[in-house]
Amino acid sequence: MIQRRSDTFPPLTWALLLLLCLLPGRALAHPMPTTTVQLDLHDGSVSADLALPLNELQAATGWTLVNNPQALAQYGEKVRAYLASHLKAFSSAGAAWTVTLGEPTLSAAQQTAGGPYQEFVVPARLTPPTSASARTFSLQYDAIVREVPAHSVLVSVRRDWARGLNNEGGNENVEVGVIRADPRTGQVPLLPVNAQEGSAWAGFTGMFTLGIRHIAEGTDHLLFLLTLLLPAPLLVARRRWAGFGGTRRSLLNIVKITTAFTAGHSLTLLLGTLRIVQVPDAPIEALIAFSILVSAVHALRPIFPGRELLVAGGFGLIHGLAFSYTLTELNLSPWQTALSLLGFNLGIEAMQLLVIAVTMPWLMVLAPTRLYPPVRILGATVAALASLGWLGDRLGLTNPLGALADALGTAGPWVLLGLAALAVAGAARGRTGRTPPRA
Repeated sequence: MIQRRSDTFPPLTWALLLLLCLLPGRALAHPMPTTTVQLDLHDGSVSADLALPLNELQAATGWTLVNNPQALAQYGEKVRAYLASHLKAFSSAGAAWTVTLGEPTLSAAQQTAGGPYQEFVVPARLTPPTSASARTFSLQYDAIVREVPAHSVLVSVRRDWARGLNNEGGNENVEVGVIRADPRTGQVPLLPVNAQEGSAWAGFTGMFTLGIRHIAEGTDHLLFLLTLLLPAPLLVARRRWAGFGGTRRSLLNIVKITTAFTAGHSLTLLLGTLRIVQVPDAPIEALIAFSILVSAVHALRPIFPGRELLVAGGFGLIHGLAFSYTLTELNLSPWQTALSLLGFNLGIEAMQLLVIAVTMPWLMVLAPTRLYPPVRILGATVAALASLGWLGDRLGLTNPLGALADALGTAGPWVLLGLAALAVAGAARGRTGRTPPRA
């Protein structure tokens, strides 16, 4: 007979078991994704995107949802009806706001701790009573958190023109607060939203910064212009690029091409933002990739010598329509739109001129040397390959060149450093005094 001993587990083991028992249940389980509510503040209303994790929604409602888009499409009305009874807003005087819910869509998501999951994203518009401020209100939101006490809702402001907050990339939200059920009473408290008062100046400077960022991150726009400027310092002889055309002529070409591009995209930025011209974004993005291909071929072999202004202005019209999509998504009032057009366009031009100012001088130094033909050919070839990658992606043909093209923006500083080094080396060797070989 085997005798059982009471000291089978050492005291340290008992202590560890006790500690594990005292830990909250969620610490031992798979992290639960949170609901997110992203607010966009406007002059007379607030729009929101509500993102509800699918599994938590099922736990709250008792629905059995099959995790595929076709089966979930029928639940759109059920989700809207559920949210209609769980989303309300009140002014500081206690008056109820009007809540309008849009069509739910199912999308993939991933939060840092919880890994990938599916969520319903539901757009909503909250409209205050007449004369009530849209910047100060109380949000009552208890979807999921009332039925699943461990759940939480992260509420943040994504866009607020009056404070210069125009979060195009989704990484600069200003947190408002977290909604949770009271663990003792089960009640879900109201969340006060008190946005700081903004100003027209803050809105203008915010749009100026957005314009700078749009160009800094818009590698395709810059690549088109820089590739078109590659042969600007050169003469044409026998349908090939020949020698350096002189500093005065080169600077004049650069100014003319840049001005034509600016005039073109400024015009369609205005027309697109005012919705006078409306074109779907898919063909516009494909045409932008095509414009880079055209400028790359021209940099390799002149196909429209003397007509660079027309090409820059014409393709500038296409690029301007792409710029306008950023402003049309903001739903601004007329006076905000006017200031935004000015600020955003000035930001685009400032960043564009900065890039030209730090790039073209090195090319001008290189242009009279024998180093310039290989630099031009290499630059044009890279631009052509990038354009083909983007064009394929934007036509629905996934390809490795597209991913490499997207990474070009991060290589910009290194390219500039390489150009500077080559220019210094070329200047140190001195000018050849002869026309560089044609290519």
